Amino acid sequence: MASRPNPVQLFARVQADDLDGALQSGLMDYIARDADAQLLPGHPDLPQRLLQAQQHLQRAWAARERYRTRAVRLARREAERDARRTPAPATDAKPALPAAAAAILARAKARAAGKEQ
Repeated sequence: MASRPNPVQLFARVQADDLDGALQSGLMDYIARDADAQLLPGHPDLPQRLLQAQQHLQRAWAARERYRTRAVRLARREAERDARRTPAPATDAKPALPAAAAAILARAKARAAGKEQ
């Protein structure tokens, strides 16, 4: 079993706005006990402040996750919308001539070129 985080140390870090340090010290593992209110003279609100910091971080993380999920959903919708808007690839405007027709056309072009000179 892991050791219990030191509430006084957590409180000092939360008061100093060092939430990263408080997290590394085990802020999210902190569970309030009745005796914690007497650990720091002049600060009987120690347990409440630590619990508020936990709740604040949990709400922030949940909001970040909702934001990321929304961004993925919007990107997917935009890609689907773009896929619907993109026209199908156009086929060549001129259909290919059969070999016999191409040969006749080539002979006609050669005759026309010979008469122009």
